[in-house]
Amino acid sequence: MTETTQTQTMPPGGGAKPRSPEFRLAVDALRGLRQDLFHDAFAYRPLPRMNTDGPLTRRLSGRMREYATWTPHAVITVAGFIALLIASDGTSRGGALNAFLGLLALAPVLLTMVRPVGAFWLSMVATPLAAVLGSDWDSEWPWLPGSFACHLVVLTLVAIRTRPRTAAWMWALTGAYGMVSESAFRGGRYFGTNTVELLFISALALLAVTVWQIRREARQEVTAQQTVTAHERSRRTLLEERTTIARELHDVVAHHMSVVAIQAEAAPYRVENPPPELERAFVTIRENAVAALTELRRVLGVVRAEDYEAPDAPQPTLADLDTLLANVRDAGLSVEKAVTGAVRELPQGVELSAYRMVQEALSNTLRHAPGASARVEIGYVLGGLGLRIVNGPVPELSLVKPSPGAGHGVTGMRERVSMLNGEMTAGPTEEGGYEVAVFLPVAAVSEGDV
Repeated sequence: MTETTQTQTMPPGGGAKPRSPEFRLAVDALRGLRQDLFHDAFAYRPLPRMNTDGPLTRRLSGRMREYATWTPHAVITVAGFIALLIASDGTSRGGALNAFLGLLALAPVLLTMVRPVGAFWLSMVATPLAAVLGSDWDSEWPWLPGSFACHLVVLTLVAIRTRPRTAAWMWALTGAYGMVSESAFRGGRYFGTNTVELLFISALALLAVTVWQIRREARQEVTAQQTVTAHERSRRTLLEERTTIARELHDVVAHHMSVVAIQAEAAPYRVENPPPELERAFVTIRENAVAALTELRRVLGVVRAEDYEAPDAPQPTLADLDTLLANVRDAGLSVEKAVTGAVRELPQGVELSAYRMVQEALSNTLRHAPGASARVEIGYVLGGLGLRIVNGPVPELSLVKPSPGAGHGVTGMRERVSMLNGEMTAGPTEEGGYEVAVFLPVAAVSEGDV
């Protein structure tokens, strides 16, 4: 009751009246008309040159390909001159008038290359001017043959260069002009009207252009989505590989820090009557090791999945490579190993990464080159460790088909090499196989540092 009283006592015109959906629809339509055909109607929008990456233009030579980029401009120019010839083909008119009518048909078509919406308005202005100057008693009204061809070409070209809503507005205004012209000149002089023919033919052309634009936009959107998906997949693979590396390094570093803490605690008991300064030093070493181990588990523990459990056995090294090769031989891969240089113990992070890269390369051989043979070469040099894993081509009589892959294994190997400031190359060989070459730098340890 209170709300009714307040509504009745509200002064007239004091509040905004609710607008009907029809009114809002009409306002939105007029706003769209103003935006598409009136706002910056004569703005300079040059027609871009054609892309030459197509299947046909890609085969052209350098000079011909350069000329091919101007194909859209050439087609529009030819269409404009066809409209000019149609407009100037009048036997009962003088040569000057025919030339002027031809220019009225040519100018709007050529203008579509630089000011597309302005070309539509120029065609709308040129049409009645040509009708007044060039119409006879038996002429078609209100579109003379030249105006008919010119306006049809302009509608199609502007629709290609704009969007479907603009094409709809141009078609509606064309129909409105035709109906007004036919109504105004229906009495007194009997012309044959051709607005319906123009509207029908232009509707077919604009419909074809609209379908083409929708398909092009859909194709571009799908391409963009595929690019984003591939980027996200690559990024996710990279993060997963980094997570795996972080887990393994967490186990390696945690093991070493635990050993440091235990040795620092046991060291004073190995010395008879150790001085207090030495005991305090070992206590400090142990406390720092335990604190570092705690922080390490706190920070790197977040990369572990909830169901991940630390391995009971130590992380593998190059000393376990023979076991790995025996496993892949049991899987059907013929592989041999060659070691050069003086074998020595390397930092555990380098040993683990080298083992994982050999493991991944052999797994890729089993997956992508079934039946091929492989060779693992390990080179101990003064500045680090060299690895080379190469496999031959897939035999023609192989019964197992290669399985496709996304390149995640190579991505993981590159991550490990980048982490160790190494270098890596991977690619097909001339014989049809595949080769992975890696160099992991290792700082030399002098006797004074031991």
